[in-house]
Amino acid sequence: MATTSNYALRLLASLKAEAEKVAAAEGTTLNQFINVAVAEKLAALRTARYFEERVSRANLDVFDRLMEQADDEPPRPGDEPLPGSYQALR
Repeated sequence: MATTSNYALRLLASLKAEAEKVAAAEGTTLNQFINVAVAEKLAALRTARYFEERVSRANLDVFDRLMEQADDEPPRPGDEPLPGSYQALR
């Protein structure tokens, strides 16, 4: 079992009441609900940081050269670029 640590968390009464309702509806405890919520937030922040770092390393000149070498074959179904996705990097 993982080691645990205690932290006195002060929540607004309305926020705590809503979290208790959701936890009960999910069939879990408030403690477990808060643990999962914190874990989800940390994962989202790490993921965002990862993609920001990847974008900062992007070399669009190399990308352009690779795209120029590509066949003029249209994208296969499901491989279409999202509207504005490449332009957003420029």
